[in-house]
Amino acid sequence: MTVQLSVVVPVYGVERYLYECLDSIRAGLTPEENARVEVVAVDDASPDSCGEMLDAYAARHGNLRVRHLTENVGLGLARNAGLAEATGEFVWFVDSDDVLPAGSTRAVLERLRETTPDVLLIDHLRVHDDGRVEVDASSPVLSGPHTLENLLGLQHTAWNRIVRREFLTENGLEFPPGWYEDVPFTKPVLIAARSIAVLDRVCYHYRIGRAGAITATRSERHFEAFEQYDRLHEWLAARDVPDSVRHRMFTLTMNHLMVVAGNDTRVLPVHRRAFFHRIVQLYRRHQPAGYQAPGGAAGLKIRLVAAGNYSMYAALRAGYRVAGLRRRSMQRTPPVNPGAASTSQTGQTTSIR
Repeated sequence: MTVQLSVVVPVYGVERYLYECLDSIRAGLTPEENARVEVVAVDDASPDSCGEMLDAYAARHGNLRVRHLTENVGLGLARNAGLAEATGEFVWFVDSDDVLPAGSTRAVLERLRETTPDVLLIDHLRVHDDGRVEVDASSPVLSGPHTLENLLGLQHTAWNRIVRREFLTENGLEFPPGWYEDVPFTKPVLIAARSIAVLDRVCYHYRIGRAGAITATRSERHFEAFEQYDRLHEWLAARDVPDSVRHRMFTLTMNHLMVVAGNDTRVLPVHRRAFFHRIVQLYRRHQPAGYQAPGGAAGLKIRLVAAGNYSMYAALRAGYRVAGLRRRSMQRTPPVNPGAASTSQTGQTTSIR
C-alpha cells in the first residue's frame, strides 16, 4: 500500500518522553491506516540512550525506521535528514518530547484524503510538565477567516503543519541550521502554497518549559534568530509577494523578536540592550516600503524599535511586568485535563484553494 504520511521525529536528549511520543503516533489506527503511515526517527547523535531506545523500539514493533547521525547537527538539519528518508505523499515533523492526543493521526489522514492540499494546518495545546494545559494565543486563527494574512499568524512551528513532500521539493524548502530554524521554513511554506487546508482540531500536545528546551534556555544563541529572519525576508524580497503579505510578515517578525527580547528565560538581562539594538538594525534592513506599525501595545513597541529608543522600551517592559504579576496573582485557574481538551474541538474544516 502507498504510504500517505511520513512522520519525521528528530531525537536528542529525550529519554523521559521518547516512547510516549512514538506510541502516540500510531495509537488507535486500524491495520489499513497503519499501513499508510511510516515513522522515520533521526538520532541526532543523542548523548544519552535515545539511540539504543530507538533501535529497541524498531526491533520490537517493526514499524519504525531509524537513522543514526554520527555528529549532532541540530533540530533543523536532523529534520532534513529525516525528510530525505521519507517516502510518503505528506510529511509531518513531530518533536520527540511531544505527544499526539488520541485520534490525531487518523484525523489527519482523513483530512488529507479529503483535500490533498499543499499544507494542512492543525491546532495544538501547550502542556506544562506540572500538568497545566493552555490554549495557544494563536489558535483562534484556525477558526477563520482563512485568509493568508490571517493564517500567517498561527504559531510558526514545524509540527502544526503537515506538508506535501513534492511541494517542498518543488519550492526548495528545507530547514536551515541553527536555533529558530522554524522561522525561514514555516512562513514560506504558507506563502508558496497553492492550497491550504485547516483542521480545527487539537492534534498535538506541545510540551513547554522542560529543562534543556531551547525556549527555556538562557543563551547567547537566541541571537541566531536574526540570521533566520534575514533568511526569511531575503526569501520574500526575491519573490512577487503582495504588499499586504509583506507588511503582515514584517509586523509578525517584530512582534516575535520583541517577545524573545523580553523573555527572562531566553535573553540574559545583560544582553537585552544589545538584543534590542539588533532588532533596530533588522528593522532598518527589511522595513517594507509604506509600512506602518499597527496600533495597541504591540505597535507601540515597534515604534520604539523604529526610533531606536531602548530606554523607553525598558521602562514600558518594566511596567507591563508589574501589571502582569498583579493580574496573575488575582487569577488562579484550575488546570485543564489534556485528554478532555483534545476532544473539545469540533473538527470542522475549511480549505483554501
